[in-house]
Amino acid sequence: MKHYLQAAVLSFAALGVLPHGGAVAEQSKAQPTVVELFTSQSCYSCPPAEKILGELAQRDDIIALEHHVDYWDQLVYGSAGRWKDIFSSPESTDRQRRYNNSVPGRGYSYTPQMFFDGKTETVGNRKRAVRKEIKKAQGAIGERLSIAVAPLAEGGLTITVDGKIADKAGIWLLHYKDKAAVQPTGGENKDKNLVNHNIVHEVRRVGDWTGTQATVDVADYKYEEGFSCVILVQTARPGPVIGAARCPALAS
Repeated sequence: MKHYLQAAVLSFAALGVLPHGGAVAEQSKAQPTVVELFTSQSCYSCPPAEKILGELAQRDDIIALEHHVDYWDQLVYGSAGRWKDIFSSPESTDRQRRYNNSVPGRGYSYTPQMFFDGKTETVGNRKRAVRKEIKKAQGAIGERLSIAVAPLAEGGLTITVDGKIADKAGIWLLHYKDKAAVQPTGGENKDKNLVNHNIVHEVRRVGDWTGTQATVDVADYKYEEGFSCVILVQTARPGPVIGAARCPALAS
């Protein structure tokens, strides 16, 4: 069954956790590759991609993030009706659209779609293709900014970004839920037991990189049980990731 919405093409492809640092989380030369999955609980071909993302989330060399788009929410699937993804948001849909507009030859969105360091993409439930893109991203030549993230004594986070890259970019905080199990009561995945990982709830620009060392305090960041965050440095399109770091774990 094919659905066409706006300029989005929903692809039904055949099938082919984040460890935290201590008091300070820092990555520089060996920074993890950022893998972002755009998905929906209403998409029949998405659960296998979500399983792959869950496996990637266990790796030290990967920052795995899950964005839930909202363009599936109104689709009616026969007698099963529709299902509104409980994590969906227009912000996730817009982020996917902006990524696709920046990738040469792409221009349209589909699910499940994975992006790698904001530069390349592939169908998210094709494990072999996903591995290929990760290998390509990890072998890419290019400078990366060093990012250190530490808790402030009075609460919140302090972020230090340093390096030799002259490009101007934004410093972004992505707040996410570690894991959630959902059983849709309608739509293409009706009555299935779905497990989502690293579900992004907020993407917030907290500072700017202008080519010189930058320190940003995010005093209002609240630690929550079952939630974590990562810091990305990339352009506002969004564009290529030029720095990435995990936030420190919740203090016990």
